[in-house]
Amino acid sequence: MGGGGSALRVCADHRGGINWLSLSPDGQRLLTGSEDGTARLWSTADGRCCALFQGHESYVTFCQLERGAAFTCSADHTIRKWDVLTGQCLAIYRGHTSIVNRILVADNHLFSGSYDRTARCWSVDKGQMLQEFQGHHNCVLTLAYCAPEDLRGGPSQQDKGVARGLLVTGSTDGTAKVWQVASGCCHQTLRGHTGAVLCLALDTHCHMAFTGSTDGTVRAWDILTGGQLRVFREHQGSVICLELVNRHVYSGSADRTVKCWLADTGECVHVFKAHRHSVSALKYHAGTLFTGSGDARARAFNAQSGALQRVFRGHDFIINCIQVHEQVLYTASHDGSLRLWDVRGLPKAGCSRRFHNRVGCAEEVLQPVLP
Repeated sequence: MGGGGSALRVCADHRGGINWLSLSPDGQRLLTGSEDGTARLWSTADGRCCALFQGHESYVTFCQLERGAAFTCSADHTIRKWDVLTGQCLAIYRGHTSIVNRILVADNHLFSGSYDRTARCWSVDKGQMLQEFQGHHNCVLTLAYCAPEDLRGGPSQQDKGVARGLLVTGSTDGTAKVWQVASGCCHQTLRGHTGAVLCLALDTHCHMAFTGSTDGTVRAWDILTGGQLRVFREHQGSVICLELVNRHVYSGSADRTVKCWLADTGECVHVFKAHRHSVSALKYHAGTLFTGSGDARARAFNAQSGALQRVFRGHDFIINCIQVHEQVLYTASHDGSLRLWDVRGLPKAGCSRRFHNRVGCAEEVLQPVLP
């Protein structure tokens, strides 16, 4: 159980820790954002660095690949758009007055959240700020977007305020807020957490948001009414990361575990143990749950049984982000390296379907694990 895995390739071009790793929609490229103030583009075919993006005046906090462009945000208060072929900076989005923590590109809009207590909406093409969302009392840590078509059938579908979708933000002030993108008005404030909201996932089809907090709980909300639907209480430490997969919520915590919950009832159905430090990253892929931890190791678990299948050793510091493409696991660490791991031999779950939930990760349909 839990046999070791050796890296296929180690990419150590960055001179500082890697804070985020983004996989392109077609799975052909990876983007890393680093403490060294740069971002790098990598080919998933051979692990080669294809482009270097330089220009930020401080560390890169987050990044996203979207079709032909790369987007990065930084502690220098700016967001940048880059040409993935030439490495040229195409646009600089200025307006935030503190560290930009998170960005999200959706429906030709760029959303951003910052330590300046605001979220903002920008035109991707023109670089102009279209909307500022003010109301949080502390920094905005996480973002999620609900497109207009995902709101059809809800009780507010006739409300013109949701005609351009809803933005959901989580903050260290202990609240999450739902904003009308068209007007910038706060649609709902989701109150109940007693600590910072660190992570967020949306089930847009059911108009639900799931939030994880330093108070050790995960909470489910109706984003249209603002009502709290249920509380998931069994963690003994901060909830750091969330993944929503076919009515199952996976939550990674500082208590060194991942828990799997039934989204509709709040029942905890599996606990994934073996981590020696906080669980810092999660990714579900084809019946396997991959985790990254502060113990510098990644792990693969059977998503249905909770059994540990493999441990990936080699990083020196915390793993900040993971991605999976076909039969390769990608891990990015504060040690500055990107590592590629062969995950062949793990149980398959058949073809899985992926749905973007506009929150920087993907929702997939859980399939039964084959014997």
